[in-house]
Amino acid sequence: MEYVPRQTVFNGPIVIIGFGGIGQGFLPLLFRHIDLPIKDVTVVSADDRGRDIAEEMGVRFIQQALDADNLRQTLAHLLQGRNGFIVNLSVNVSSVALVSLAREWGALYIDTCIEPWAGGYTDPAASPAQRSNYALREEAILMAGQYGKGPTALLAHGANPGLVSHFVKRALLHIARDTGVAATVPRERTGWALLAQKLGIKGIHIAERDTQRSARPKERMTFVNTWSVDGFIAEGLQPAELGWGTHEKSLPQGGHCHDFGCKASIWLDRPGAAVRVRTWTPCEGPFVGFLITHNESISLADYLTVHDGDRVVYRPTCHYAYHPCDAAVLSLHELAGKGWDAPQAPVQIVDAIQDGHDELGVLLFGHQKNAYWYGSRLDIATARGLAPFQNATGLQVTAAVLAGVVWAIENPDAGILEAEALPHEHILSLADPYLGIVEGVYTSWTPLNGRSRFFDECLDRDDPWQFRNVIVS
Repeated sequence: MEYVPRQTVFNGPIVIIGFGGIGQGFLPLLFRHIDLPIKDVTVVSADDRGRDIAEEMGVRFIQQALDADNLRQTLAHLLQGRNGFIVNLSVNVSSVALVSLAREWGALYIDTCIEPWAGGYTDPAASPAQRSNYALREEAILMAGQYGKGPTALLAHGANPGLVSHFVKRALLHIARDTGVAATVPRERTGWALLAQKLGIKGIHIAERDTQRSARPKERMTFVNTWSVDGFIAEGLQPAELGWGTHEKSLPQGGHCHDFGCKASIWLDRPGAAVRVRTWTPCEGPFVGFLITHNESISLADYLTVHDGDRVVYRPTCHYAYHPCDAAVLSLHELAGKGWDAPQAPVQIVDAIQDGHDELGVLLFGHQKNAYWYGSRLDIATARGLAPFQNATGLQVTAAVLAGVVWAIENPDAGILEAEALPHEHILSLADPYLGIVEGVYTSWTPLNGRSRFFDECLDRDDPWQFRNVIVS
């Protein structure tokens, strides 16, 4: 695919925090699309991974693990009073703390998930509800309400969370068109929620299947993944979470409601990496994935809620259903066998990948045509041809980060926002050229397909899309 870059000019410093696979892949895209001096870009990373890449490109590299005590001191001389941009691609660095500093210094901000300080995901003194993505999001929303307008800060704008919320909007419009439902493009939150309700959307799976594989087999006591090993383990050990729809008849076993905030989500009393769910993508067909907690599971459910006064009258069930690369599944199995506390050596495969693709999209179900998947299918050869230091999974993320950075530069005073608040077609127009095949596919599949041929399961056959049919008991 021939690609003509969009050029945007930025006249301040850019600080990239964290320089794992996503940071390394983002840096060439930054220089391809943003007109700025190389001397104004700095990488701050807790370790020296990728130092050679940054320095070869002429970018200053500072090796420093950031914490609550040194955050201001480390970043002040890079950003204070200079109208810069913080691109947070790290783990274990508080997003709320960074957004607060960015606002104080007049800097723009973007991250790919809302992160706590180190230990926040696994703090034994905190309840599961307090360690949830729901709680992290509520803290950020409270801050957004207090700050109002000001320097743009885009929260959780990677592939997922982020890109998938734009897929959902495009998918809703496609379903309306194909089912004969009259609909203009909504201009605000209420309009999108009413459209989802009108279409009869019962739920949304963020359905992803990664088939990339390395020529080297996974070795014992290593954790292999196509993107951040630290990030995947951290979110996999958080409680499983999902946006909870109004069509659901009963909570799942171990399910708990929150007693604060928007109350759009529930959590389960076990880690997401231990919970499996049924879903579907076009290439893979039916499969079982992990119910890993993600911000979009909550933000989409909240965004698409319809209220009648204080009463919730409509909300879809939303959750991630993720089958990572096969080596990562083996790694999770090994980690679970060691009580989720194994000293596995991280192995992030990029150059060693020999084939495979990442199929990432949204499955909207319960409507007149049953279910509709819309998303990106990107293979490793295409990804490598589009940009350096990438695999298919990483490029889907870096494309969304790039789109968010460009939009923030174009709209510098929008305040603190999530992906759902952005214009979906503009964001997708920036990211689409890096996403491989982007398509929508209808399917007759439901989580009841092929069930009870060998076992007498306790199913709800009156409503195939009840979560009790989706979760693997």
